[in-house]
Amino acid sequence: MAFPPQLKIAATYMRGGTSKGVFFKLDDLPQAAQTAGPARDKLLLRVIGSPDPYGKHTDGMGGATSSTSKTVILSRSDRADHDVDYLFGQVSIDKPFIDWSGNCGNLTAAVGSFAISNGLVDAARIPENGIAVVRIWQANIQKTIIVHVPITNGEVQETGDFELDGVTFPAAEVQVEFMDPASDEDGEGGSMFPTGNVVDEFEVPGLVKLQATFIDAGIPTIFVNAADIGYTGTELQGAINENADALLMFEKLRAHGAVKMGLIDSIDEAAARQHTPKIAFVAPPADYVSSSGKPVNASDIDVLVRAMSMGKLHHAMMGTAAVAIATAAAVPGTLVNLAAGGGDRNFVVFGHPSGTLRVGAEAKKINGEWTVTKAIMSRSARVLMEGWVRVPQS
Repeated sequence: MAFPPQLKIAATYMRGGTSKGVFFKLDDLPQAAQTAGPARDKLLLRVIGSPDPYGKHTDGMGGATSSTSKTVILSRSDRADHDVDYLFGQVSIDKPFIDWSGNCGNLTAAVGSFAISNGLVDAARIPENGIAVVRIWQANIQKTIIVHVPITNGEVQETGDFELDGVTFPAAEVQVEFMDPASDEDGEGGSMFPTGNVVDEFEVPGLVKLQATFIDAGIPTIFVNAADIGYTGTELQGAINENADALLMFEKLRAHGAVKMGLIDSIDEAAARQHTPKIAFVAPPADYVSSSGKPVNASDIDVLVRAMSMGKLHHAMMGTAAVAIATAAAVPGTLVNLAAGGGDRNFVVFGHPSGTLRVGAEAKKINGEWTVTKAIMSRSARVLMEGWVRVPQS
């Protein structure tokens, strides 16, 4: 019996923030995968090693977690004042499914570096030494993101002394600015608060009535109070991810919240939209010990936040969810703002399972509607491996 050969596709394996994924240039993909559709999804699923009923990704490039089962496709942008178009795919581990509904804020930090190193940014825009400003069009959410990439002797500088909780080793700091990150439905300026309120009563069958903040900034996110669902906000992954009942409860909250936000019409559709919305819980500052064993003191943070990603508690914090946190913290009266002590603030330091993160946002009220001009955070990124991936030709 004859079997087909393997395809050999140029690819780069990169870490960005607390995530990592497989990066491709659009024109390096096979012709059938250069446009959205089943051929592209089938190829990228095989690259990552999904679906994997063993939950290990042994036969692929994925890491069998939501943070490491990711793909990125980049190309030169034909949009004015943009350098590169960035498309992100969140790959399900155990299902034959890729969610294209949102961005990965962590991997955004690696997009600028990849774009420069792979000739997607005009050479005239790259200094010999200093900071290269890369203008990204995020194709999933139709938004502009600006990344500031350090350059040394004309090359991307990846090593440095910037430390990021959730990442073991220090690296060069990359500042990321999410411009106008609030919802923009169909280009018609959708509300940052889809329900029209900064806090809503949230009724979910079988659960007590909750308060919730529904926000669409960075990524659609549902915030609830930790105490309302029986938690303190200091939990690490094991407290949630090893509790099947807890995981079902969070998915129930997420599905009903997606309907309330107008993202889906019925909770049955939530299974096909795993990447968005996110569900997170918040609490006032408290002392705890992070997953690395590092003590986090209440006096060093403004608020505690834990967030779910692809059905599991995230080991740190998704970059896009950090944008939602920064934005919600900047708007008086949201659950994030109240847990942080209330009032006006343009930055917040929050505690997550791996440590802490400082994020900022500029929010203002115009004609009775809250809007955010940009959210800012620092991440780091580096190439882990580059060359080719191989997948069986179908």
